[in-house]
Amino acid sequence: MIKVLIVDDSALIRSLLKTLLSSESDIHVVGTAPDAYVARDMVNKFAPDVITLDIEMPKVDGITFLSKLMKARPTPVLMISTLTEKGADATLKSLELGAIDYIAKPKIGVKEGMEAYRELIVEKVRLAASTKVAKRHGANKKIKQQSIISGTEKIIAIGASTGGTETIKTFLLSLPANAPAVVITQHMPPGFTTTFANRLNTLCHVKVAEAQGGERLLPGSVYIAPGDIHMGIEKSGADYRTTLINSNRVSGHKPSVDVLFDSVSKAAGKNAVGIIMTGMGKDGAAGLLAMRNSGAFTIAQNEQSCVVFGMPGEAIKLDAVDVVCDINDIPQVVSDYLKKSGSGSRL
Repeated sequence: MIKVLIVDDSALIRSLLKTLLSSESDIHVVGTAPDAYVARDMVNKFAPDVITLDIEMPKVDGITFLSKLMKARPTPVLMISTLTEKGADATLKSLELGAIDYIAKPKIGVKEGMEAYRELIVEKVRLAASTKVAKRHGANKKIKQQSIISGTEKIIAIGASTGGTETIKTFLLSLPANAPAVVITQHMPPGFTTTFANRLNTLCHVKVAEAQGGERLLPGSVYIAPGDIHMGIEKSGADYRTTLINSNRVSGHKPSVDVLFDSVSKAAGKNAVGIIMTGMGKDGAAGLLAMRNSGAFTIAQNEQSCVVFGMPGEAIKLDAVDVVCDINDIPQVVSDYLKKSGSGSRL
């Protein structure tokens, strides 16, 4: 039985989540708390397996509470986030602090919105309960920057979902300013990807931006798929360019990693490196296989360093992967491969 504590200053959200989760035979809501002070006492009393935590609360906000919780009593946490720029920034901060994932709170029609995401919410609670959370000690570990051969021929394509914001950050922090172009699909709602890209751009040596469509892929640049639209790449003469595709969901997602990887397999072939990172489901597995079959070098994050091993695990099952390794070792693996394979430059 999964013990869940719901922390939210909205009586409506507390009631909706309690009703929704209590309808599942393997989930027991041990309590609901309107603020961090009540939540603290309930955490000590009930030792919940999972906490759903509102970001915007009176007295003590969710970020502050999460930070203290992760230092004192690490617990899998799902953040309840608003679909706003402010909510996106706070959500990314919470993921940095150790939250497992987030549930987007509908702007309007809260009751109908929460019900529509019933299956997803329940799935996220179950996944969170099976996740090990380590105690946080403050500053992040310094990332060793790799020396990577640059050029316009090579492309690095990355796909991720649950837990991906931090693993993507870890990888990008390792890249020098002249690294090959990187294209990324991370499952996120509209607006969140803009904030995510802007946040990374302030931290990394490479330039990071949300893709606008039609950009020429240049060394030292990273292009992130916008929320709710697919991103791919296409060959344009001697160049590669981004392309945005407003079509139906693929593999259950929009943007989809499969769409990105499929396009890279067709446009870049052996000139690409494909990396599939943490995330639930199987989006990206078939696309990574297409990349490998086209001659690309493919990497999967290992289970030990994943928040959720779904996507990498499915890719491994399909024999779509050349190397499986820890997230902290992926930058070195990519660097070694690029140095070995060489990298042409058509600047």
